[in-house]
Amino acid sequence: MAFDQVKPLKGYELVMEQLKGRILSGEFAPGTKLASVVDLAASFGVGRSTIREALSALKAMGLVEIRQGGGTTVCLELPKEPGSADGAALFANAQSIRELLEVRKILETGCASLAARNRTGADLRSIEEELLQMETYLHDEAKGEEADVRFHLKLAGATHNSLLISMMESMSERLHDSMRESRKLWFYGERAEANRLLREHSDIFEAIREKDETRAFGAMMSHLGKVEGVLHKAIAEAENGER
Repeated sequence: MAFDQVKPLKGYELVMEQLKGRILSGEFAPGTKLASVVDLAASFGVGRSTIREALSALKAMGLVEIRQGGGTTVCLELPKEPGSADGAALFANAQSIRELLEVRKILETGCASLAARNRTGADLRSIEEELLQMETYLHDEAKGEEADVRFHLKLAGATHNSLLISMMESMSERLHDSMRESRKLWFYGERAEANRLLREHSDIFEAIREKDETRAFGAMMSHLGKVEGVLHKAIAEAENGER
């Protein structure tokens, strides 16, 4: 008699499933603020790192929002079919943005380099505005994401190359989708702080300000490479989970 192999759940998965069940049942209604990491750890009898992994997994499913210093809140709009934090759903999300990321690496590194060569003082002020917006909305994911997209589009504008500008503008909607999904994977895979993303954009800006084409190219490649690393990790974990 053959049986399907059973994969034992990790500690954070057990916590995540309990919280997920209470959210989907309505016990934790949309907008509800969850207990602190310290209190949840005490309630479940686990370490804080286990709680953080569980919350990051719920964030990847679109069930909660996590704000540094603001705690964790159940999303006001829950997905109709919340996926799994790992396995097929996460694998699909990673695969769906990998090709776009490959295009971005080719296109945006060139944009950064050319912007460093051609930018004007007005371009610098315009790009810096979005950098300041990203800092202002460091813990507001939606507004921070919008400023992030505008930063990349204005950087393309600083190239003063009409074809590059047109290509970036045509990708605007996909850029939104890419950044939204990669941020979910980023926070699930590494729980990286928003400050790191801000620093990476600041490095790109400073290179353009200094008219350093090589440094601008490298800073953009490094930024996109970090996201690519998270995607590869997500895909590898998903593939291992399917075996």
